Amino acid sequence: MADFISGYNILKRLGQGARSQVFQIVHQATGEVFALKRVIRAEDEDTRFLDQAINEHVVAGRFNHPSLRRSFSLRRIRRLFKLVEIQVIMEFVDGVVLDQRRPNQVDVTIDLFIKLAEGLSHMHDLGYLHTNIKPNNILLTDNGSIKIIDFGQSCPIGFKKPRIQGTPDYIAPEQVERRRLTQQTDVFNLGATLYWALTGKAYPTVIGKGGQRQTTHHRSLIPPPHELNNDVPPGLSKLSMDCCRHDPPRRPMGMKEVISRLETARQVLAKRRSSASGMPSPASDQKERPEAAPPQKQPPTDAKREDMYDYSAFHDLGEDGEEDVDSDTSPGGGA
Repeated sequence: MADFISGYNILKRLGQGARSQVFQIVHQATGEVFALKRVIRAEDEDTRFLDQAINEHVVAGRFNHPSLRRSFSLRRIRRLFKLVEIQVIMEFVDGVVLDQRRPNQVDVTIDLFIKLAEGLSHMHDLGYLHTNIKPNNILLTDNGSIKIIDFGQSCPIGFKKPRIQGTPDYIAPEQVERRRLTQQTDVFNLGATLYWALTGKAYPTVIGKGGQRQTTHHRSLIPPPHELNNDVPPGLSKLSMDCCRHDPPRRPMGMKEVISRLETARQVLAKRRSSASGMPSPASDQKERPEAAPPQKQPPTDAKREDMYDYSAFHDLGEDGEEDVDSDTSPGGGA
């Protein structure tokens, strides 16, 4: 396998999924290290996996933010004029996913989610949504940095997807109902991820892992994070619950509001700890920021609801194969 992609050597396999494999590779001429995602067509129905890989490159190739993994090059491989494989050369990140290293301190969690919200804000400024924020799409490194990964389900702001995409424990109601997606969709996904990070428990979304719809009564009984974790300030707990409100207009308007409220929670937590220790806090003379103005009304949405759920996450591994490389760009950039 050392030379199946011209100009690179394979160092090791990092992971695999449905029709996909991810490798750590090194450029033979420069010594630069990258990540390579291979997505392989095993059946005619696998077109969507190839499309997601292409979409990931198109979106991630626009990024210039430390919290977003960049994409540098895409290659199409054809056999008998049929597209059979996509290879995406991406930024290599040496880290572990968040669901393998859940923070055990609230202040660390706040700092982490500020970085996440800043990365998503950059995406929104470029006109794109992630739509699948969840713990295993967040990489943590030993130096404290984070990277948001997996942009295969990303779409333009305001887009209405033809099928349901997302992950049950983190999916927003408008994703299940196939309505137009906005910044508040990523707010919901982030809020559900924050709920898990603070409590260790999944937020009960409108659809569960078994495809069962959650009733409004059931969701009204969801305990806020501060009732499950005494270390969580009430303001941070409320932010998590506000992000996960069913109606998008009742959520924070966007990531900038989320960041502001996270920073306020950090100040409150620092003040609480300094009071407990008897030491002055830099935040002790700062007042909590007022609540943001109510969000404006969103564009009309399609109220049609569907009971079917498309589990589009990767689960199966396809067969290897490469011929007739069609290179769209020359690999470049640094990890």
